Amino acid sequence: MILAPGPVPPIDPLALTCPGERGVYRDGVVEVRAVGPQRPRRALRTVRTTHFDLGVRGDLVHLDHVLAPGDVDDDLAGLLAAELFGPGWLRGADLFERLFTGVVLSGAADPLTAWEGFYRATMARVEDEVARGPAPAAGGSGHGTIQEYAPVYEHATALVVGHDVLELGSCFGFLSLRLAAAGWRVTASDVSAGTVALLDRVAARLDVPLGTVAADAAHYPGPDRSADTVLALHLLEHLEPDHGDRVVTEALRLARHRVVVAVPLEDEADETWGHVRTVTIADLVAWGEDAVRGGRARAYAVDEHHGGWLVLDR
Repeated sequence: MILAPGPVPPIDPLALTCPGERGVYRDGVVEVRAVGPQRPRRALRTVRTTHFDLGVRGDLVHLDHVLAPGDVDDDLAGLLAAELFGPGWLRGADLFERLFTGVVLSGAADPLTAWEGFYRATMARVEDEVARGPAPAAGGSGHGTIQEYAPVYEHATALVVGHDVLELGSCFGFLSLRLAAAGWRVTASDVSAGTVALLDRVAARLDVPLGTVAADAAHYPGPDRSADTVLALHLLEHLEPDHGDRVVTEALRLARHRVVVAVPLEDEADETWGHVRTVTIADLVAWGEDAVRGGRARAYAVDEHHGGWLVLDR
């Protein structure tokens, strides 16, 4: 098993890590290469899966992959989880994110071009899955593949009220982009400054009017009741309980009309996705009851749809 490294520089999704070496990403922890469909003979001490060859050379985790640029969308997360992290060859959210970034950036000489292709492919797949209709829930998780989270996005869209939307913990911002493209005034916020900068640049490339803010979801730099709907989708499982409580309180402060919370319903926190806790239906009910009892919400509803949902109305 290869574990995530200790403290290392943060991932820069727009960094040109190997000038002059097309198809290679290197960040001091991992080296990722796009080798095309005709892989060389498997080397000794290399793990070979359907899409990847994994090994360690010196201080670097080496990953060769056979994915063409047009094949790289957010389902890459599911491939890495199923072929490398799930079987136990690799472990750790940081290593997962570095390899994910490396596969995307190995697809083009220019980082922004690579990410634009990734976003366009993912957004098109989301719309295809929405048009096809919801797939059976995969363990109530709603994460891992586009097929699993497309119905989460569609359900969240149906719950939005008003015109101004703030998404806390937006990560790549697929839902925020989808809402903004449909006409809502949207701000996407995430604690990762690099991810927010990437989303800002890609939104401009896609010609989607989207505001972005880098901030901790528990301390958002905005006035009270500044958005009609505040979304916190698949965020709270990434936070320790006290931190999550503060995020719910902050979302209620920022919401003019509604807060929408969604979580995966897991038996155990999945560290591959950066989850540090499980959130149950009882937890959602407790947040709702506390908000109503404290006068921060007039009503709440808890539901299950590809995970757990809490809707708080001001």
